[in-house]
Amino acid sequence: MKENYWQRYWSLQRSRRRFLGGAAAVGAGAAGVVLVGCGSSSNSSKTPSGTSPAGSSTASGSATASGSSTASGNDPFKNAKPGGTFRSVTTGDPPTLHPYKNLSFTVKGFASYVYSRLMKYDTQWDKDPALLEPTGDLAEKVESNPDGTQWTVTLRDQIFFQDVAPVSGRALDMDDIKYSWSQMVSDISQNRSQVAFVDHLEYPDAKTVKFILKTPNAAFKDVLADANLFWVIPKEADGKVDIAKTPVGTGPWQMTNYTPSSSFSFAKHPKWYDAPRPYIDKIELAIMTSYAQRKAQFIAGNTDVSDLISDDLASVRDGRKGTQFTSITPQLMSFFYFDHVSQAQSPWQKDPRVRQAISQCIDRDSLDELAFEIEKVKKQGFDITVNWNNLIPAGMKRWWLDPKSSGQGDSAKYFKYDAKNAKALLEAAGAGGMSVKFQYPATIYGQVFDSVAQANIQFMQAIGINVQTDVQNYQSQYITQTFSGNFTGIAFGYETPFPEGGSYPIRFFTDNPLNHDQVKDQQLADLATKQQQELDPAKRKDLFNQIQQLNAEKMYYVPNQAGAGPAWTSYSPQMQGVTHIN
Repeated sequence: MKENYWQRYWSLQRSRRRFLGGAAAVGAGAAGVVLVGCGSSSNSSKTPSGTSPAGSSTASGSATASGSSTASGNDPFKNAKPGGTFRSVTTGDPPTLHPYKNLSFTVKGFASYVYSRLMKYDTQWDKDPALLEPTGDLAEKVESNPDGTQWTVTLRDQIFFQDVAPVSGRALDMDDIKYSWSQMVSDISQNRSQVAFVDHLEYPDAKTVKFILKTPNAAFKDVLADANLFWVIPKEADGKVDIAKTPVGTGPWQMTNYTPSSSFSFAKHPKWYDAPRPYIDKIELAIMTSYAQRKAQFIAGNTDVSDLISDDLASVRDGRKGTQFTSITPQLMSFFYFDHVSQAQSPWQKDPRVRQAISQCIDRDSLDELAFEIEKVKKQGFDITVNWNNLIPAGMKRWWLDPKSSGQGDSAKYFKYDAKNAKALLEAAGAGGMSVKFQYPATIYGQVFDSVAQANIQFMQAIGINVQTDVQNYQSQYITQTFSGNFTGIAFGYETPFPEGGSYPIRFFTDNPLNHDQVKDQQLADLATKQQQELDPAKRKDLFNQIQQLNAEKMYYVPNQAGAGPAWTSYSPQMQGVTHIN
């Protein structure tokens, strides 16, 4: 039974959320939706039928599975009717359209329409997105030598850029690969540390790229498939075309219009290597920062998809008859991080007990109820399961360690809500009644995230911490400054949703620009490097467990519950073959 204080607080928060609306940014706008079927409609020009955006899978891991609702095993594309326009939404403008010049999920989401990677994820209607494996995108074949230190990538034939001047629909050549890799490892790419294990590339012939690694990497194919990393851009981007204004790639969609704060338009790339896909002709991507607007436009029939919060499932079901729903736990971790923990200045830098106390003051079960309304959703007839995030998010089933399990060991106690002990830990560390600046981004992630952030403030205040709140602009301050470690105090946000677990410890504990806390812990740095080199899956899983156990002991990063529950998406009744998954 929760304390009455928190019951009253959650009641107030729910009332406020119903008034404001809001959902996590892992809904329709960021999902890399896959649509199939042969649906018919009286308004055929506005009815989606086919795949969108084909060949793209964003790093969030929240791509919606699709196909026969009866999961018959038949080819869901067999009766697909080409044509039509898919009317989708996104939650905000990208800070740039250049895929290497910003870390924002909005940039990577945009890139997935226009550009290609060497690898992508094998998204299928009958596959659990948490268990997807890499497959070829521009690569026809990827082979390793016996010890995993050399990888040979053979490119497909007949790969063409979109018909946008000055590239003008020409064929891809090896100079495009060379230029793209130079951007991946340059100073403009804040993710360059993710490929630091690559020593150099060789180009034996016009179709072959050879990656020479410094050490073996168990996740090499996943790295090439990661939508945060290696996008193939034209060599003309080196001075002849500004792809931040005129994007041109080899992907399934060509951008035909962008009106900031309003919309994107895309037309299918007729010379995409996987033709006749995409099956639809156009995508209209409306930019709607307001969740209430996205929901209203969907109910009115003006869009074909919308993200939803749990509180609105029943009302949308009743408001637009025949609406179809999917839910999936995204591979998305929200977390507290701290400024420069390896510099002995502030309380959390000096003593891990302060960070342990902050974790113990968080009532994760109450956050789950606040964010996902578990009991209410169940009563309305929807299935729902929520786990706790660890340093590896709960949606990443391959490598996640359940904080509630015996495998977490003694450090499991720091995940459990214990306000009394949290306060005692602060006092023992000499930090009782401390003041701290607490910063998080406004609006971009949606009202669920904002509500959880505000609840976290209440938790810290309840153990005597004087919280000074700084709600930041995402584009101008949070993603450019705070997320890169340029801040003082405590920050709260989402980690970049990687498709493969090894990227989390590499980012968090090795020497790179996005080690948010600037952690210098040799044991964790060694484990991060070792897991990347371990080719045996069982041994690698054990290393991931050790990393999650050790982080929990020291709580350099405090996992939180935004992103740990289902991301709900609604689809128009005309769409065929939407599968409800949990």
